Amino acid sequence: MPRSASRILALLRALPVAASLAFTATETNAASLIRDAEIENTIRSYAAPLFRAGGLDADVVEINLVNDPALNAFVSGGQRIFIFTGLLLAAADANQVIGVIAHETGHIIGGHLARNEDAVRQASTQAIVSMLLGAAAAVAGGGGGAAVATIAGGAQVAQRTLLQYSRVQEGAADQAAVKLLNATGQSPRGLRDFLDKLSGQEALATNRQDPYVLTHPLAHERVEFLREQSAASPYLNTPVPQPFAVSFSRMRAKLRGFIEPRRAFALYPTSDRSLYARYARSIAYHVSKDTNKAILEVESLVAEEPDDAYFHELKGQILFESGRIAESISSLQRSVDLDPGSALLLFGLARAQVAIENDPALNKAAIGHLSEALRRDHELHLAWQQLAIALGRDGQLGPSAVASAEYNIRTGRPEEAKLHAERALRLMSPHSPGWLRAQDIDNAARDALAKKKKQ
Repeated sequence: MPRSASRILALLRALPVAASLAFTATETNAASLIRDAEIENTIRSYAAPLFRAGGLDADVVEINLVNDPALNAFVSGGQRIFIFTGLLLAAADANQVIGVIAHETGHIIGGHLARNEDAVRQASTQAIVSMLLGAAAAVAGGGGGAAVATIAGGAQVAQRTLLQYSRVQEGAADQAAVKLLNATGQSPRGLRDFLDKLSGQEALATNRQDPYVLTHPLAHERVEFLREQSAASPYLNTPVPQPFAVSFSRMRAKLRGFIEPRRAFALYPTSDRSLYARYARSIAYHVSKDTNKAILEVESLVAEEPDDAYFHELKGQILFESGRIAESISSLQRSVDLDPGSALLLFGLARAQVAIENDPALNKAAIGHLSEALRRDHELHLAWQQLAIALGRDGQLGPSAVASAEYNIRTGRPEEAKLHAERALRLMSPHSPGWLRAQDIDNAARDALAKKKKQ
């Protein structure tokens, strides 16, 4: 049943209106969605067995990371799971994260979309988060330097009551989660403990509740059901696989370093020479602009684990973002050599190559890397922007215009998309693949502008 507008507004207040990240971020909402190859692979490794057990195609379900301290996760826009960094940092272990993913997978299997409106069902990842951030900015009165696109306004968004589930749906998702966990030989203890942590919050004022409670109503029966099912599970005391435990600790260290550098220094003092501590400190030093210390820490990791793609990626990122672009390329290239299938690693290397001007060989290499990255991940919007630059330098003006049009239509800039698409249509041979794509973008941009006029 729909919850009250005040509860949705409480959820929206929890979302930030501005932030900066060292992760690769989606362009229009750098404060919201983040991209990180290692963390995405970690979450996907947890989720894939559950998806398969639930009859879902693991390659189709999208996992999105939201940079926000709120403890929350939800499913929306079809087979898209949104997981907040606050939840990942609050979880005690990998089993709790796996339990939450199992629950959200239960919502997908059950078809528990928040609303049946076509606009919401068909919304893209960016559109959903744009709506949330826009509403948060509206609720906050637009203060605090909010640099996000605000949509119709807080009241209108609240009326849509997005991201709500009924108690019946929550119970069904819990049942599905237990089945999925048992089917994959994993303990339901994590989901039980996670809900135990939140139990009792519904008695609090909405502004004191975690957003997860606002969107996932916690009935006493739900908690009791999970306690009973956990006790009955033959896998209650089954530990998470060692690789999952290791990846969880690495993920937490990485998130702490990027998002909470001061706390990272407190949690991982220099006396702690563990891999996780050095990982967190190297990132925290980088975020704190102490490049020399960041490099020393990450080089110790590379020396210890020379075949770890993510340590090489981090070293390359630190060098690149510190202005040592030419030096960064060898580390970024090594990360791609170790994991050639990662679109994000390909993008990181290509971005550095594009940043080196007047080097045709590097520019051509970047075109190849960006094209492959986009073949693997069409949602990597910044890659379209970088590809447009590289193609333009290579004299491929028509394809460059198409790439610019792609970038702008995918990041909500129909006016600019139309201009670039029209330029591509003038430059390219009629009915060639690029010309046809430019025509499609031109039509989409015109439709978007016509709808904007009617609003």
